[in-house]
Amino acid sequence: MQRRSILAAAAATAAAAVLPAFGQAYDTGISATEIKLGQSGPYSGPVSAYGIIPKSQVAYFKMVNDKGGINGRKVTLLSLDDAYSPPKAVEATRKLVEQDQVFAIFSTMGTPANSAIQNYLNQKQIPQIVISGAARFSDPAKAPWTLSIYPSYKIEGATFARYVLAQKPNAKIGILYQNDDSGRDFSAGFKQGLGAKAASMVVGEVSYETSDASIGSQLLQLKSAGADVVFNAATPKFAALAIKGMAEMAWKPLHLLTSPSSSIKSVIEPAGAANAVGAVTAVTLKSPTDPAYANDADVKEYVAFVKQYLPEADPGDFNVMIGYNSVAIMADLLRRAGNNLTRKNLMAIATNLPPTTYPLLLPGLKLGTDPKSYEAFSQVRLQRFDGTRYVLID
Repeated sequence: MQRRSILAAAAATAAAAVLPAFGQAYDTGISATEIKLGQSGPYSGPVSAYGIIPKSQVAYFKMVNDKGGINGRKVTLLSLDDAYSPPKAVEATRKLVEQDQVFAIFSTMGTPANSAIQNYLNQKQIPQIVISGAARFSDPAKAPWTLSIYPSYKIEGATFARYVLAQKPNAKIGILYQNDDSGRDFSAGFKQGLGAKAASMVVGEVSYETSDASIGSQLLQLKSAGADVVFNAATPKFAALAIKGMAEMAWKPLHLLTSPSSSIKSVIEPAGAANAVGAVTAVTLKSPTDPAYANDADVKEYVAFVKQYLPEADPGDFNVMIGYNSVAIMADLLRRAGNNLTRKNLMAIATNLPPTTYPLLLPGLKLGTDPKSYEAFSQVRLQRFDGTRYVLID
């Protein structure tokens, strides 16, 4: 009898060690001491310039953990290389979910990769928090477990269109886009923003594949069509090729460069800064290279983070800024979840977020979500490259 009591007491003690305390709720990937997240990213492959984004996110959580974690738990972000290959992203995601048993998938990089894993994660009812503005990631009816915390590509495209209508109402426009959901969404949003004038203003529209060695023929086609404005919805490698290619062709259209490829470090510098003077891009974040933010508290904190936790990176690299801002948002969602760390509760918080200011967001810009639309941003700003840095356009 005494032995049974001892065994019962031991079993109760063991159960208490693995079960949540009263008032807490855990899902797979959560323990009393850890929150386990997963992602895959292009550490290699055709868009390896984006690899600095997951690196910055891993570094951010190291900083969070050094400060005590989130609500007493350390965050583990398992980050795997998928080489910007959808099949490899699927393989990596299945490993993260089925073997590593992560709580959520956060910021797998790239529209093609996220598209490839979206149905799987929604069937498994695992949160998929992405930083792609493709419309398919803001569709609660079809994918309730997927949410983007990046400005919609259609909103960004429409913003560029309004700028063209105001500045060059008689423009002849050429569109260059990557042949995937992101490129098509950018193009669709841009043409929607032009409205009835799209039919007469757009003189050429060409696409490329990430496997293409060059885009010279596409550029020649747009130049031959007489384009004096180019809307460039390309990823970093091909955006840089476009900037350099236009210069080699002595062709100087108004160059509209979409935000994912606006990095000075990974796009402008490789293409030659002098070749990019006058390029206009979209932005939501304060730049540490802008003297207007020299004494800004957010910018100072960000620069200090890069110096300590990611010393190989350039604080002025837009991709590093994107990584920092997005992971700060994810950390906030986890904090808001408190001890109710279930996947269902995380999505409820993420899709009912009141307008909130996050690190590096431009003054006046806030991020908020609505369970009916999942759109996180309603506006973006535009900026122009002056040969050294970007300057906001009023």
